[in-house]
Amino acid sequence: MHGFIRVGSALPKCKLADCTYNKDKVIQILQQASEKQIQVLVFPELSITTYSCGDLFFQSSLLSHAKEGLASIVTASQKVDIFIVVGLPLAIDNQIFNCAVALYKGRILGIVPKSCVPNYGEFYEKRWFAPATQLLSKEICLCEQRVPIGADLIFSADKIPDCKIGIEICEDLWSPIPPSSYQAISGATILLNPSASNELATKYDYRKQLIGQQSSRCIAAYVYSSAGVGESTQDMVFSGHGIIYENGTLLKESKRFLRETQLIYADIDVEALGNDRRKNSTFMQEAKQSFREISFSMEPQDIEELERTISAQPFIPSHDLESRCQDIFNIQVVGLARRIEHTKANCVVVGISGGLDSTLALLVSVKACDYLGIAREHVIGVTMPGFGTTDRTYQNALSLMEALGVQIKEIFIQKSVLQHFEDIGHDASKHDTTYENAQARERTQILMDIANKENGFVVGTGDLSELALGWATYNGDHMSMYGVNAGIPKTLIRVLVRWISNSLSSQASTILLDILDTPVSPELLPPDEKGNINQKTEEIVGPYELHDFFLYYVVRYGFSPSKILFLAEHAFHGEYERTVLLKWLKNFYHRFFTQQFKRSCMPDGPKVGTISLSPRGDWRMPSDAFYHVWMEEIEKL
Repeated sequence: MHGFIRVGSALPKCKLADCTYNKDKVIQILQQASEKQIQVLVFPELSITTYSCGDLFFQSSLLSHAKEGLASIVTASQKVDIFIVVGLPLAIDNQIFNCAVALYKGRILGIVPKSCVPNYGEFYEKRWFAPATQLLSKEICLCEQRVPIGADLIFSADKIPDCKIGIEICEDLWSPIPPSSYQAISGATILLNPSASNELATKYDYRKQLIGQQSSRCIAAYVYSSAGVGESTQDMVFSGHGIIYENGTLLKESKRFLRETQLIYADIDVEALGNDRRKNSTFMQEAKQSFREISFSMEPQDIEELERTISAQPFIPSHDLESRCQDIFNIQVVGLARRIEHTKANCVVVGISGGLDSTLALLVSVKACDYLGIAREHVIGVTMPGFGTTDRTYQNALSLMEALGVQIKEIFIQKSVLQHFEDIGHDASKHDTTYENAQARERTQILMDIANKENGFVVGTGDLSELALGWATYNGDHMSMYGVNAGIPKTLIRVLVRWISNSLSSQASTILLDILDTPVSPELLPPDEKGNINQKTEEIVGPYELHDFFLYYVVRYGFSPSKILFLAEHAFHGEYERTVLLKWLKNFYHRFFTQQFKRSCMPDGPKVGTISLSPRGDWRMPSDAFYHVWMEEIEKL
C-alpha cells in the first residue's frame, strides 16, 4: 500500500458506568472497523467505564467490571487485524490511573497512563487519578498477561516502515509540551488521543486548531476521539468529536452532538511523514526522552479504494484560493520590486509572446512598478515575431501591453535569424533544434541588449514546469536577470492569470481569457496552412498537469516511481490509461535527470511554495547523475 495506513476514530454511544454495555459497543464497532479495513483504531477516554463517573471510580465493582470488559475486548480483538486503543481506570501502586490500553490480536501490547491530570475549572480528576509520573511499576499483570506500563511506550509495526504509534490522553495535548511531541521525536508517526473534552462556546475551534497544529509541529498524523452521547450532562455536555489530521491537513472529521455511534477513518501516508522528517534538519534537535518500543506484527493491507483525496493538481490551493493567489502574486511582485530598487535600474525588459508565462511576468512587472510608485512606462515590453508567430498571439501581445500602459517595442527577428543561419551554414528549410533554438537565442540577445541600452534588466518568463523538464533553450529563454516565474508551475500559472483577470479592466481581462484559451507553444515552427499554432508543447513533452503532478511527488516527498504511478492512477482515474501515465512518467524522469545542467545555472527568482529547483535553494543535484534506478523500476511497472 505504498506506506498508507488506514486509521479510525470511534465514537460509540455509551451508558454511564455500564461496563457491559460499553464493551459490547466497542466489540460491535471492531467488526465494523474490520469491514472498513481500518488498521489503527482509537476509542474515547475511559471508554469502558465512561469518563464522567465521578466518585464511582473508587468503587471496587466498577474497577473489576472494567477489567472484565477489557478481557472481553481482548478476546474479540483476536478476530480482527486492528491495533486498538481503549480506556479504563486501573488501580496500581496504591493509586488509580486513567489509562489507555493498546492491544493487537489478543495481545495487550502496553498501557499508557494519562500524564497531565487536570484539576481546574470543571475538572476534578486529581480527586480520582494520579499522573503517570507517580507510577512506580514498569510492568503489571492484566487479563492474565504481563504487560508494560508507562508514559514511555511507543508501538511499532515491524513489517510496515515508518508506522510507529504514540498515545497521549486528552489534557496531555493541552499542556505546554505535550507528551506526543517527545513521542514524535522518538519516532511515532501516528499519534492517538483518547479524550473526553466537554463542549463550551468557542472551544471547538480552539481544540481543532490545537490538534492541527500539533500534527503539523510533530510532522505526524493525529487521530482524536472524544467522548459523546451517554456521558453525564449533570454539569457538562460532551459532543462526540472525532478528527483525523496529517501534518496539519484535515483528512476527516465527525459530526458533533449526534445520538448514534460514529466511526470515521482515513488513510495516512506514513512514508510521506518519514520523508518530511528526514529532510527537516531541525526536527531531531529537541531534547529526547528514552522510550520503550513495543513491536507488533501487523501486515500491510491491500486497501481496495484509497480513503483520502489525491488532488490531480497538488500545486493548486485546495481552499482559500483568493488569499493564496494574493500571497503568491505578492511574493513575485515584492521580489521583483526589491531587485529593481537594489540595482537602481531605469527599467525592466520583458519579452512578450502572447503566451501564459510572459503574460504573468508582464503582470508582475507592472504591479512591481505600482508597488514602487513609479510609472508603468518603466516596463519595456518587447514582442519579437518569428517564423512560428501566429496572428492570434501577436495581437494578444500588443493588445495586452497597450491595455497595461507599458512601453511597446516590436522587433521582427526573421532577417537576423536567417543571416545567422547563413553565417553558420544551416539550411533554413531544416526545421530542427538549431532552427528553433536560434530564434530563442536571438530573442534573448535582443532583450539583453535593450536592457544594456536602457540601463535596465531582463525579467525572465520561464516557469517551474519548464525548469523541471528542461523545456528551455540554454542561454536563450533559459536566461534572464531575475526569473519571476521560477517557483510557479504551469498549472498554477493558469490559475494566477485567471485570478488576476478578475481585477483588471474588461479590455485587459478579455485579452487574458483569450491567452488562457491559447494552446501552450514556443511558436518556433511555422503555423499550419490555416495560420494556427503548429507546435503544441503538450503533444511533445506531455500534459503539464501530469508533469506537475510527477514533479510534486518526486521533489516534495522523494516517492518511488511505483508510488507516484499509484497516486496518479487515483488522481486521474478515468482520464488517463495506465499505459499513458507510464509513458509520460518515463519521459518526466528522462528529462528531469538529463536537463539538470540548465537548472544548475538558472537565474535568481523567488520561491513561492514548498518546491523550488534553485541550485542555491531547495534542489542540489549533480548534472551528471544516472537515472537507471528509476528507469528500471518504471520498466518493471
